[in-house]
Amino acid sequence: MTVRRLAEAAVQPAAFAFKGEKVAEAQRWIAKYPKGREQSAIIPLLMLAQEQEGWVTKAAIEQIADMLGMAYIRALEVATFYTQFQLKPVGTRAHIQVCGTTPCMLRGSEALMDVCRDKIHHDQFHTNAAGTLSWEEVECLGACVNAPMVMIFKDTYEDLTPERLAEIIDAFEAGNGASVPTGPQTARTFSAPISGFTTLTDEKPLLKVNRDKEARAEAKAAKAAGAAAATPPVAPSKAARPKTDAIETSPAVKSPSPVKVAPSAEKAASAAAPKHVAKAANATAAEAEQAVRQRKAAAKPVEPAAAYKAPEAGRGKPAGADRLAATPADVPAEKGIASAGRDKGRPSLDDRNRPAAIEKPAAVDDLKLISGVGPKIEGILHSLGIYTFAQIAGWKKAEREWVDGYLNFKGRIERDDWVRQAKALAKGGVAEYVRVFGKKPV
Repeated sequence: MTVRRLAEAAVQPAAFAFKGEKVAEAQRWIAKYPKGREQSAIIPLLMLAQEQEGWVTKAAIEQIADMLGMAYIRALEVATFYTQFQLKPVGTRAHIQVCGTTPCMLRGSEALMDVCRDKIHHDQFHTNAAGTLSWEEVECLGACVNAPMVMIFKDTYEDLTPERLAEIIDAFEAGNGASVPTGPQTARTFSAPISGFTTLTDEKPLLKVNRDKEARAEAKAAKAAGAAAATPPVAPSKAARPKTDAIETSPAVKSPSPVKVAPSAEKAASAAAPKHVAKAANATAAEAEQAVRQRKAAAKPVEPAAAYKAPEAGRGKPAGADRLAATPADVPAEKGIASAGRDKGRPSLDDRNRPAAIEKPAAVDDLKLISGVGPKIEGILHSLGIYTFAQIAGWKKAEREWVDGYLNFKGRIERDDWVRQAKALAKGGVAEYVRVFGKKPV
């Protein structure tokens, strides 16, 4: 890509402002993006400025940057990167972009550029003497089957000859560009073959309603003629199915198997089969037997867990805990004893350090806003009677250690600093704690 620079200061206007409908349209584009992301509207706003002025001026770039609250250099980077933005004055009546990519080049785009050189200016990005016309060579414009082609502003003109392009340029120069038909300049219909349609010339069978109508008519005619009943469908042929000894293709291992083989015959077949087939068959049988045992084990009734009743003495009895049917994963440790099933391999938990529980309030805080708390951990905290940020913000060291041991977090509560996060959230702020390589930010 060549270096793209702004036009000389001598041709730059002193100021820029959107006019008429462009003002409301610019605001609509800005409103499409969320607050704080308005700079994403830079490209559509630059396009609006180009539609209004014909090209993107330095004043327009700076004005749009001010509207979006972005640095001038950022807006300039966008304007100079995309070749769709014209950084120098172009023709007021037509700016002709001639496609020079391979398909158009093979179909005569060089001759079209010669027409532009002759009728507009020898060099690209220069206007004619009246300032009404300009031209440039561009990359693919996307209608290769209709090559060669040009684009004038937002419209394409295809299947061109040098003579036809000269006529189009003269029409725009005279101010009659709107009368020139867009698209192919021949009898071609859009991108259809130049010789006309060669396939799908009869669209009648393509519609299902027509196919159903024809089928009903044929069935009625056959019935009137006393035709025989419909021939039963032919079973698929197995002629092309290769013969193989692979166990996957054996009908004896299908489930359910349509083949009933006597044990003696199965034993004889296994002895005669290749070793890898017999081995696979035995493995399949063993897997089936294992699956049966697993289903039987799963069918056994599971004894329900006993309802948990917190001790009368000791701190931190959750309100309504004696009404909770707890599972081993939810039962907190008894006084001085680790919880059964949850605390295997952990130090004993002293219930005197268990945080105080509360009744579930009408408004429950979203504990997942604390870094390190997910849906599962939030559910466990609820089972302990922990529902609010204020509770966690008030935890002492012994209480934090009790919860850390109960969750088997191995110090994670201290590392993630739940208390500091909860204090910020309880005051209506945001938990801004971010872990950086396992360390707290300074």
